[in-house]
Amino acid sequence: MSFGNKTSGGGENGQGQTPFGGSALFQRTYREGMSLVEEAATYLDGPGRDQAKDLPRTTALAYATESMRLTTRLMQVAAWLLVQKAVNEGDMSESEALAEKYELGGREIARSKRIGGADMLPDALKDLIVRSENIYRRIDRLDAQMRSGEEVEPSSLSEQQDRAEAFFRDALGSKPTRH
Repeated sequence: MSFGNKTSGGGENGQGQTPFGGSALFQRTYREGMSLVEEAATYLDGPGRDQAKDLPRTTALAYATESMRLTTRLMQVAAWLLVQKAVNEGDMSESEALAEKYELGGREIARSKRIGGADMLPDALKDLIVRSENIYRRIDRLDAQMRSGEEVEPSSLSEQQDRAEAFFRDALGSKPTRH
């Protein structure tokens, strides 16, 4: 079982391969996931709380249910990402990370159909829900690949995104930015 690919940077896993947590795909997914966790927390503790006060009863029930599902999805994603980071940093072995207790959880809640009235939720919450569903599905696929023994390789789209990010990082890094 390998969590990595041979082309990414970072430490090696003893088989001459970089742990998945050291790959560009992981780094991008980690940033996206953790940013989404922070964004959702900020929304739910601030504007979302204020918006929820003004919702009709059925929509308020949908708000409570869907915000709980959002939180569950994102906490499961964050936990999974942190396990992969721990493997990359040598704090956990790949075999430990494959233990059932570190498998992506919350599938029943995370994959549930939206409750009636969810279409009336504030747009900001609906956006967070969709984005959390998307990253949860991606992490679920990655977890399944790892547990089945598949090599986790970036898609050609991921490779193109890496090249584009590198181009802009180099282009912006070589020129002063104006504010």
